[in-house]
Amino acid sequence: MGRVVAWADGRRSRTPGLIGNRRAPGQTRGRPRDSRLGPLAVINGDVKREKPWVMRTYSGHSSARASNELYRLNLSKGQTGLSVAFDLPTQTGYDSDHPLAAGEVGKVGVPIGHLGDMEALFAGIPLGEMNTSMTINGPAAWLLALYVATAERQGADPRVLQGTTQNDIVKEYLSRGTYIFPPGPSMRLTADVIGYTVKHVPKWNPINICSYHLQEAGATPVQEVAYALATAIAVLDTVRDSGDVSEAELSDTVARISFFLNAGIRFIEEICKTRAFGRLWDEITRERYGVTDPKARRFRYGVQVNSLGLTEAQPENNVPRIVLEALGVTLSQSARCRALQLPAWNEALGLPRPWDQQWSLRIQQILAFETDILDYEDIFDGSRVIEAKVAEIEGAARKELDEVLAQGGIVPAVESGWVKQRLVRSQFERLRRIETGEQTVVGLNKFTETAESPLVVSGGAAILKVDPSVERQQIESLKAFRASRNASEVEAALRGLRDAATSGTNVMPTSIRCAHAGVTTGEWAETLRAIFGAYRAPTGIGASGQAGAGSDPRLDEVRARVRDTAGRIGHPIKVLIGKPGLDGHSNGAEQIALACANAGMEVIYGGIRLTPAEIVATACDESVDLVGLSILSGSHLTLVPEVLRGLRKGGGEEIPVVVGGIVPDDDADRLRSEGVARVYTPKDYDILGIVADMAEVAARRAA
Repeated sequence: MGRVVAWADGRRSRTPGLIGNRRAPGQTRGRPRDSRLGPLAVINGDVKREKPWVMRTYSGHSSARASNELYRLNLSKGQTGLSVAFDLPTQTGYDSDHPLAAGEVGKVGVPIGHLGDMEALFAGIPLGEMNTSMTINGPAAWLLALYVATAERQGADPRVLQGTTQNDIVKEYLSRGTYIFPPGPSMRLTADVIGYTVKHVPKWNPINICSYHLQEAGATPVQEVAYALATAIAVLDTVRDSGDVSEAELSDTVARISFFLNAGIRFIEEICKTRAFGRLWDEITRERYGVTDPKARRFRYGVQVNSLGLTEAQPENNVPRIVLEALGVTLSQSARCRALQLPAWNEALGLPRPWDQQWSLRIQQILAFETDILDYEDIFDGSRVIEAKVAEIEGAARKELDEVLAQGGIVPAVESGWVKQRLVRSQFERLRRIETGEQTVVGLNKFTETAESPLVVSGGAAILKVDPSVERQQIESLKAFRASRNASEVEAALRGLRDAATSGTNVMPTSIRCAHAGVTTGEWAETLRAIFGAYRAPTGIGASGQAGAGSDPRLDEVRARVRDTAGRIGHPIKVLIGKPGLDGHSNGAEQIALACANAGMEVIYGGIRLTPAEIVATACDESVDLVGLSILSGSHLTLVPEVLRGLRKGGGEEIPVVVGGIVPDDDADRLRSEGVARVYTPKDYDILGIVADMAEVAARRAA
């Protein structure tokens, strides 16, 4: 016979007797200690299962309608929250018909150009009952305005809306690259979102301080903790000083601050990292901001487990990796995540299909509903090993945080390039360990023998490919929407936005008005660009990677090969590393640029968001010997041929082009047939080997 269970949120459900009254030997009755999520429910003196975390899948592609179908499908399979992936034009504040959006529309997420798109995205999904996470940063105020306007049109009161806007602009300057404005105005917009939601959308988490992408950019656990907390301090200081939030409301503000963490394969260390995070956050909010309510000081965080460690080689190995990484944020009851999304096993190959996302969801459901991890108090409490590691991370993170604060905080440390250089150096060291075999990656640099996988088939069928017609259809829809608007209402709304931005008034109310009036994403962002200006973040290449650069004996061989080629062509090999389009994930390009410089090449690297025309002009003006293009957004079949055509027209037809990115095999064949000399994908992990190969390509051109 089943037993009645009361969840932490007050729900009651009947659970099979086999699951009902499980308790560890010697476990005391009553409330578990130090539960960050609140106590486990207690009925008749027995500890019951803790409520599972919110289960999400990061998804969105092609169009609002296609993404809506995917969301409703995932919800029908037991997913308990939504996590929206936006395409790059949306993330960087461009309409789909902007020249920089070419090839990027609908590739890595859903295009949202206006309120009509947002309504289509959530058609049939009552926002008043949903918990939605939106990975949006530069235009976070705008996408939240569209979400609120959509909810209002559904008849929902904004005060009941639950969910999260990522809204962490700092890490965009360090990793993802989807910033729009300079740091100062960007932090002001972040504060506007927080100040508005605390008063008008009180159940919403207005920011996810996002250390996830710091780890993807190379951060160690210590750096991840320190730089995320430094960001949180900068955000709270900005909000406090803005005047939007009173001293009396500061505790409520702190209570709505959440974090978004990464979880790597070293899951014991990850458990210790989350516990150290919680201790430091409690200390900062208590001592720096005077928050006396322990509940408001809780460390609230969501997670996506590590994507950086997913391999293209033997991708089936990614499944156990994902499971083990999930344990790092679910096993410790006092440091358990509030929301979890798992990547798909094939994300190193391309865009996952609905079935792949279902597999990731089932992993979460098995952890929550088949295992007993939700049955017990924290099994790590009292462990001297765990406590020692937590103390080690906490102490080192405190020291790193103090270094950041000594520079005036995270924003000056980002603007100077200091943080970026440290991340580039850490990434350099991580890759060096993998290349030399010091760090084992099964199936990549060890145990590489394998049978043919039935999960991976030729021709790209193991991934989802976005139909090229999606971009044309989205542009046509956008033009039709513009034509249907009331032009005077649009202009009046944009005038209000300009006034708010220039006067320092909170932009959220005017942004919601813009949403209802029919303003587009590009129009909203362009209005603010005209006031705040544009920005290009430091690349971090100034770190030059000399730490560890001489520790691999193969480097001497590569340097000798580069010198030999330079002797034959009469000058040092000059290579241009370019990132065309809107893809802001620059880690790979930076590491290649760093390795080429260490090998003795002359490197030109201008950072992210270059047009093909800019890359062509630089290549021809600088008379480079090689062009290397890095594209991770799936837009390679549009952008690479455009660069090739530009080189031919501009007199640089003899300059060889190599490409790196997530490129399916059939796409790689097509690029080679169009004239690309080499295509490097995630299975080509040996950076020194890539550099040596690039030198060979340059030498063949000279011959």
